[in-house]
Amino acid sequence: MTTLVRGRGGRRRTPLASLSLLSLPLLAVLLAGCGIRSTQVPTDFGPAPSRVPCALSGQDITTQSSRGIPVQVFLICSGQLVTVDRSVRIPDGTAEGVRRVLVAQGLLDELAETPSTPEQQAGYTTDVRGGMTVSGTRPKDPEDALRLSTPPQDLTSAALAQIICTFSDSAAARDDGSVILGGPDATPLRSYECPTDVRANPTTKSPPSTPISGA
Repeated sequence: MTTLVRGRGGRRRTPLASLSLLSLPLLAVLLAGCGIRSTQVPTDFGPAPSRVPCALSGQDITTQSSRGIPVQVFLICSGQLVTVDRSVRIPDGTAEGVRRVLVAQGLLDELAETPSTPEQQAGYTTDVRGGMTVSGTRPKDPEDALRLSTPPQDLTSAALAQIICTFSDSAAARDDGSVILGGPDATPLRSYECPTDVRANPTTKSPPSTPISGA
């Protein structure tokens, strides 16, 4: 039995149950006409990223490593050191001692280069600044020592980590992967290493080092 509601003067009003049922289709039509869909989950997440962080396509990698001797250098991406492919040119017949210095200089130049557009889009950066040079041994230096034109202690933690980790994975390193590095003139030499925690946190952890006695 449907309950009727009477107003003043005895006039009948529309049953409450019928009024509620009639209002639902009307509300649905209004929402549909406005293009609004009922949902409890936010749907506006902004534009999709153009490239996955720290991911390069095969074409990008080939373009960067198509000239000279293939090498790898460490750039910074997502707060870590990540290898990218590069190349350096070494003249044929170069003596071993000179070759080490040329490889180190080529790696340093590649580190100082601004990352390519695809690399920048993928989040790669470098903290190494241009203008630095590498030289070989001076009197009393170990035969596998390298000297930068900028004292290592004047570099940022990230820049030093990039250089040491890049050198340690190349012909510029000693047989055990360590790198003997110093600054110009009489700057003391130190033996540097590139452990996993430095690769994971180059901005907060500097490469560990030990002094070279007698140098």
